[in-house]
Amino acid sequence: MYQPFDLTNRTAIVTGGNGGIGLGMARALLASGAAVAIWGSNPVKTKTAHEQLADECGDKARIHSFVCDVGDEGQVEASFDASVKALGGRIDACFANAGVSSKGTMLVDMTLEEFRRVQRVNVEGVFLTFRAAARHMMSHGQGGSLVATASTAAVEGAARNSHYGASKGAVTAYVRALAVELARHKIRVNSILPGWIVTDMTERSVGNSKFADAVLPRIPARRWGSIDDFGGIAVYLASEASSYATGEQFLIDGGYTKF
Repeated sequence: MYQPFDLTNRTAIVTGGNGGIGLGMARALLASGAAVAIWGSNPVKTKTAHEQLADECGDKARIHSFVCDVGDEGQVEASFDASVKALGGRIDACFANAGVSSKGTMLVDMTLEEFRRVQRVNVEGVFLTFRAAARHMMSHGQGGSLVATASTAAVEGAARNSHYGASKGAVTAYVRALAVELARHKIRVNSILPGWIVTDMTERSVGNSKFADAVLPRIPARRWGSIDDFGGIAVYLASEASSYATGEQFLIDGGYTKF
């Protein structure tokens, strides 16, 4: 029987797994049988997500959580080591999903501090997370899957959000480079590019009637995305079904970038 999406006895880390797209990913991974460690920078939000996921999957032993600022090298290393221990000594998939957005700012008004704030989490956070995961996967010799959450801002002009667009474009380029570099170690590396998804990060925009009137007609699916729209791609990329897929950009945007 063909069961490539059965993640029983597989493990995964999801950074930013305490809300938004990361929570949707963690939920689906758990539902498919995986053991999961979520990371979040907000202790209260992370604890709440942990309890929610434990209730949903009905198996508290398969969900773990850690408070981690992915832009801090020491915290990433410590959280990764703790996750490995909690998940039985092996990480099969690592989703570098944690990210920050920003208020719209014109280039001429942007400070270097603001530009660096976004790069610190969105670019350096992916670097630190993937470096820890790659070292672990290479040492075990069994390969694995690395997945970064980018954005359609990586492929479209993000006016007044150039620093955010730059960070997500960097992530997609980084993923392509790692896909080539790590393939010989049986490690595949891919990125996911979400469109307009209803999350805490976007609620201000999607809840604005003027914004909705301008953007929704440009989405062929005629709806905003939900966090559960990312469960399927997460399970696919964590499973053997994606064993020959690497270096790819998976657009999950309701057709937004095609119209």
